[in-house]
Amino acid sequence: MTDLTLILLAAGSSSRFSQDVKKQWLRIGHDPLWKFVANRFESTQYFKKIIITASSDDFAFMPYYAEYTFVEGATTRQKSLQNALKEVDTEFVLVSDIARACVSPDFLATLLKEIGDGDCVVPYLSLSDTITYETHTIAREAVKRIQTPQFSRTKILKDALDTQEDFTDESSAIVAHGGTRKFILGEEDAHKITFAKDLQKISCLEIPSNDILSGTGFDVHAFAVDGAMWLGGVLIDSAYGFKAHSDGDVAIHALIDALLGAAGLGDIGDMFPDNDDTYKGIDSKILLEKVVTKISHLGFEIINVDITIAAQKPRIGKYKLAMRKTLAKVLHLESARVNIKATTTEKLGFIGRGEGVGVIANANLKYFDWTKI
Repeated sequence: MTDLTLILLAAGSSSRFSQDVKKQWLRIGHDPLWKFVANRFESTQYFKKIIITASSDDFAFMPYYAEYTFVEGATTRQKSLQNALKEVDTEFVLVSDIARACVSPDFLATLLKEIGDGDCVVPYLSLSDTITYETHTIAREAVKRIQTPQFSRTKILKDALDTQEDFTDESSAIVAHGGTRKFILGEEDAHKITFAKDLQKISCLEIPSNDILSGTGFDVHAFAVDGAMWLGGVLIDSAYGFKAHSDGDVAIHALIDALLGAAGLGDIGDMFPDNDDTYKGIDSKILLEKVVTKISHLGFEIINVDITIAAQKPRIGKYKLAMRKTLAKVLHLESARVNIKATTTEKLGFIGRGEGVGVIANANLKYFDWTKI
């Protein structure tokens, strides 16, 4: 079938997963889960276009990994799907959740043969346990556990979702709109990842790569005649500060670039533009906290960092231990994994003339190992 679009929903907050990493960014080898799932579907060659919804926090980063069509999601699954459907121009659409990672090619082929005269094809699983609702026992033969992917006629699905009522799956919206759905038996092994323990049921996932990812950051700031001097998160006893949009902590700025570099997420200017008044005068430790949270959400863990501060003045030897401890707290590391070195430039260049400070930082990351949850 060539007149078919795939929509993969990956804009959720992952709140029930209860880990620092968002489940759509769990690493399968080197690939985030959303890319792994998209690649599995793409390999079947059934789809004219593949659309992936992303949260506003993730939207800028997904194109670094793949060339699918990315659409910014919304606060609910249904609204995210509506956003994605605006990009669909095929007669049919297949909708699935990134969290249902192991849909088999054989099942997909079966599903796509079943549209017939119906408006939506829905996989389901039966239940073998006794079912009660409040005080009533329900015939278990009448109960179905609904799965994705669901195969729909695009126009009917668009019309069905054009309502204020919120639906948790496509087929419910279509039936409420007067359409029809066809049930087919789903896959027992196509488990959905909702909670961390669900990963134990998923058989098709490769373990994360154990590669170490390294990044380097470099920054300089000139001295200003007034203002406080912050360096490595520590207030330095000095009669002058730094010229900067934020508080000018050149060591943290270099460290942020190293972390973002190791994660492949651009640089400090991408995340915190210097023409944005939100960051004017901001404590750089706050920026570092945001970066640590971001790289954790995207599936990375920090191994260690190493910072070299080049300054003719001020002398910072007595501050190095405080810098270690301060940065270690923000990075969620032991202070032994935060190394601070200081050097001069032997009075050469702008640093040697006492006009500013330069910093080089290195950071090493690894992928979050979900197999140890």
